[in-house]
Amino acid sequence: MTAGIEFRQVTKRYGDAKSPLVVKGVDLVVPKGTLTTILGPSGCGKTTLLRMIAGLDACTGGTILIDGQDVTHLGPAERNVSMVFQSYALFPHMKVIENVAYGLTVTGVGKDEAARRARAAMEGVGLPGYEDRLPSELSGGQQQRVAVARSLVLEPSVMLFDEPLSNLDALLRVELRAHLRAIHRELGFTGIYVTHDQIEAFNLGTRVAVMRAGRIEQLDSASAVYERPATDYVASFLGIRNSIGLRFDDGWTSDAGPLKGNLGMLERRKGPLQLFLRPQALQLHAAGAATEPGHLVLSGGRVVDVLYSGGEVDTVLQFGAVSLFATNPIGSGQFNPGDPVTVSFDSKNALLYHEGKLIRD
Repeated sequence: MTAGIEFRQVTKRYGDAKSPLVVKGVDLVVPKGTLTTILGPSGCGKTTLLRMIAGLDACTGGTILIDGQDVTHLGPAERNVSMVFQSYALFPHMKVIENVAYGLTVTGVGKDEAARRARAAMEGVGLPGYEDRLPSELSGGQQQRVAVARSLVLEPSVMLFDEPLSNLDALLRVELRAHLRAIHRELGFTGIYVTHDQIEAFNLGTRVAVMRAGRIEQLDSASAVYERPATDYVASFLGIRNSIGLRFDDGWTSDAGPLKGNLGMLERRKGPLQLFLRPQALQLHAAGAATEPGHLVLSGGRVVDVLYSGGEVDTVLQFGAVSLFATNPIGSGQFNPGDPVTVSFDSKNALLYHEGKLIRD
């Protein structure tokens, strides 16, 4: 598949040569016509990547290509790239149609042609009939759609999104995510969408890149990143809160106490390991009660707290020095703080890491 955007060992530092790198040798390919989301915490370098693609920041090293052309040393106006920012940056004194057409008019497109293309872009983001309103007469979600239309009207090779929904309430974000997906399906632009919101990243991305401290920790399909985090950092960042250290003495033991059952995947391993489990993977049992056949079992725990959230119950557990979290449907069993408890889980739902990297068999 043809690359729409390509990074080759791109680095970036602000300041002199003694300043630390904020982007560290990134290799990245975004296939043409796809939307890649970059997920990571504040300060990991994801917005810096966008700014370098747009030409707003110069690379310290490496090469950036758009549609096969080396744009590393080209200015922003020479790259045919549009960027949608967190702040909508609409001109408050201009009507919506004028805001959308602004980029066309300053590049010399005739007034009538600019207006025609602006109306088409507004229809594309679901805002026909809003042409003569001022930005102050629009909701936050409508203003964000105007900002997207203003970028789309330029017919760019690449669309960049810098957390454009972060200032909106939760319900509106859901609606606009669906709208952005529909726009991308219809127009098929090449895009990168930066966010710290996991749901947003998995909803929107053809592929998801997880960044950490200036590097891409994992790049894969949304389902692969979610189901098989490549490193313990990605697992932790995605909210897999249960982490249990394992070690081999006379047999396998864990930081949470003796681990019983079929240890299959552990039998050929040496050295310390880390076991990650999603809260939904843990099944709770009263102390001494029977567990599921074939499951691995931790006993000797107690319930610390029980939290209700909609149709689920989150149970905080303590096993030795290890805190675990179980999420189960309401009605699957009632436990109270202080109750002794056993947990079991299917080894198929466990993620096992050695020296921070996923063991894949």
